[in-house]
Amino acid sequence: MEGNEVSYPVYSPASVIGIFSNALKLNALVNLIYLKGRYSYGAGKAYGNYYYDQLFSEGDNVSIGIRISSLLRSKIINNEIYILRGFIEKSIKNSSIELRFVVDEIMQQEEKSISEGELERYSLIQKKLEQGSKNLETLVRNKMLQNEKIRIINIYGNNAIVQKDFYEGLDVSVKYFDISDDSCNITSSTAIISKLKEISALDYDIVALVRGGGDRQSMETFNDISLSEVFITMAPITVTAIGHTVDETLLDKLADKRFHLPHDYGAGLHSIAEKLSHERSNSRALLIDEVKKDVTKQFSEQVETLEKQLKKKNEEFTEAQKTYKEQIETHNKTFADQLKVRNEEFQKLQKSSTEQLEGMQKNFQEQQKQRQQEMENYKKEMAVLYEKNVQSSINERTVSLNTTLETLRQENARLNQEVHSSKNDSVKIIIAFLLALVIGFMLAKIL
Repeated sequence: MEGNEVSYPVYSPASVIGIFSNALKLNALVNLIYLKGRYSYGAGKAYGNYYYDQLFSEGDNVSIGIRISSLLRSKIINNEIYILRGFIEKSIKNSSIELRFVVDEIMQQEEKSISEGELERYSLIQKKLEQGSKNLETLVRNKMLQNEKIRIINIYGNNAIVQKDFYEGLDVSVKYFDISDDSCNITSSTAIISKLKEISALDYDIVALVRGGGDRQSMETFNDISLSEVFITMAPITVTAIGHTVDETLLDKLADKRFHLPHDYGAGLHSIAEKLSHERSNSRALLIDEVKKDVTKQFSEQVETLEKQLKKKNEEFTEAQKTYKEQIETHNKTFADQLKVRNEEFQKLQKSSTEQLEGMQKNFQEQQKQRQQEMENYKKEMAVLYEKNVQSSINERTVSLNTTLETLRQENARLNQEVHSSKNDSVKIIIAFLLALVIGFMLAKIL
């Protein structure tokens, strides 16, 4: 961090080991120095109030052992970057020199930057959480209950000798499994990817990566992103048993089941198989024993219970039969009474309907007679009215004709007067004659 630069010399675990490779007597053995690196928890147990952990260089996987007090260690967060102050102690075992840094003070905790690789690892872990882990115990149980062997392929290193550890852990439960052993360069992610792709088309129930001990640097193979992407897509149940109980690689986090050591892996399968075998045996033995103990008692109790039930059923049947008979008699009596009432009501209704029908017929006849009489009176009134109308029309025409005749008479008189006074008497006479003829014709037509 630029704002928190230190003015004292800072070493990495790799540089310390390089220095001690050239000289065994250094000031670092007696003087306090400062180390910077990624802190990694060890076994998790304190020995004499001290913990023994590891401090890794930031740029590689070189580490140095750490001895730290319980109080200081409680302030440490696993996998974070720290600057620690302390001194180097050494011990010689079997002609080898082991260096250990004894922490005196925690100087500084640096912010841990998130690299692209860490983001990819986080993405893979999230994807695995969304997919969910396949249950190893459930698979073994289902196969054993169906009397089928569980098909397993274990991938070891080319020169591995840990197969015997696995089979020792599996013990007599090997009969429940069909196990294939395969090998590749287990320190190469490319070789493991090739092997996984090769067996992915085969019908295995479990695929396991099995490795014993080894240096810590080779563990980085199991943090490879490309290998993890292939590993997470495997259809069978995935298992890891790659040693180093303290370390947890990315493949361990993505596996459906993680074991620390090959022996633990075999022992875990043995435990599952033995547990189910004992359950099946115990359940059968207990069932037979219980049947032997209780069959007579249960039979007697069942017979007694059935006799009581039969007696109770007979009493219930007799009571039900009696109740049914009473209900039938009551029902028949009620039905007879209701039928009698209904017959009386029907006769009354029939009589009332007959009377109503006769009254309606009588009223209809009277109404028909009355309407006929009204029609006759109406016809007479119409004839009288017609006669009156005809007579009124004739009178009106007679008055009109009389008026016309009077007018013609007056006109005739005037014409006669004019004829007398005219010089052409003959013409007047003719006109008068014609007028007389016309008037006579009209009168004849009217009368």
